[in-house]
Amino acid sequence: MSDVPSVSEIQSRLGEVLERIDAAGGTIGGVDGVKIVAVTKTFSSAVINNAVDAGLLALGENYAQELQKKAEVGSEAIRWHFIGGLQSNKIRKIAPAVALWQTIDRLSLAKELAKRAPGADMLIQVNTTAEPQKSGATPAEVPELLEVSRELGLNVLGLMTVGPTEAGADPSGAFASCRDLADKHQLKVVSMGMSGDYERAISLGSTMVRIGSGLFGHRHAL
Repeated sequence: MSDVPSVSEIQSRLGEVLERIDAAGGTIGGVDGVKIVAVTKTFSSAVINNAVDAGLLALGENYAQELQKKAEVGSEAIRWHFIGGLQSNKIRKIAPAVALWQTIDRLSLAKELAKRAPGADMLIQVNTTAEPQKSGATPAEVPELLEVSRELGLNVLGLMTVGPTEAGADPSGAFASCRDLADKHQLKVVSMGMSGDYERAISLGSTMVRIGSGLFGHRHAL
């Protein structure tokens, strides 16, 4: 198989993902359906056109430089999601391309985002596993970050979290905590679940999943 999956290969994998979303209890399509963010991290720019041709328009990137590069060659129809660790000095460079900022986890980022992209759509990233090496606001920090972000004019759509980094660890507690926190603050979007755990995330209330290898196969370094 080529390092760049063909349109038919991506469509086949997408069909499998949709079947598994349905089996996990998620609605497909419509306003309330589970949204798929196709993660193109480490895949070459050549995969972008194939992803679009396969019907994937919401694409996610973890690194600012990589997103900026791919946004320059990708279709204008793509809605880019920034899903990686973010530094304030990177926001200006990618602000014109990003449709949804999923990893705002501290006040300094919210303030810079409001300055560089007024009214931007964003999610608050929450560290629901209490792992010290992981990005994300603590659950206790969410109320203030939510309030300040709104005061700054940002459009906070919901929350985002990442399951446990330990292989084989049960993500249920982390996902349930994020869903409960979103409900408490009446936030509709809950971005949680990746290729290895999205079915469990959906069963616990995820409305958006971030899938890379499940759509594009094994990752290759650029």
